[in-house]
Amino acid sequence: MNIVAILLAAGHGTRFGGDKLLHPLPSGEPIGIASARKLITVFEHCIVVVRETDQALQQALRSLNCQVVTQSNPDAGMGDNLALGVAASQNADGWVVALGDMPWIQNDTLKQIRQNVENGVLITAPTFNNQRGHPVGFNQCFGQQLLALQGDSGAKSILKNHDIQLLPVDDAGVLRDVDSKADLI
Repeated sequence: MNIVAILLAAGHGTRFGGDKLLHPLPSGEPIGIASARKLITVFEHCIVVVRETDQALQQALRSLNCQVVTQSNPDAGMGDNLALGVAASQNADGWVVALGDMPWIQNDTLKQIRQNVENGVLITAPTFNNQRGHPVGFNQCFGQQLLALQGDSGAKSILKNHDIQLLPVDDAGVLRDVDSKADLI
């Protein structure tokens, strides 16, 4: 099945102080590159949505063989960016939507989410300590709704109106993102 990973990496990193996804993790690898690398180990097709002006990030992602889709609207929200990623992969059987600032998700978690989507689960998301995390998997039946998304709320409108099959995992990375430099410690 053609399950496509979409990495949302077009945010401004305002709380971080800008250029967050190229900032190195303690390992030295940039945050956004580490997030993309996780996805490409599990998914054959990885689309990364980035700001049009983020040339260095685009180049680094292309070197990993990710498909880069650029967002030209600097005021676009997460919903707009997700719709762009889905538009670039409309023939997919489903999507797993991840965030560019979450590099600690384990490969086993990604494989389980992918498998749920392949097995026909409509929407699936991991949980850790009873908290829902990321990434979120969507069946192809949500393609038109995902294409219609706009604004900052991402896919929340879809998630609140449909049942989500929760996947308990032993992976704190599904909750851990980078909002500030303190989150890197």
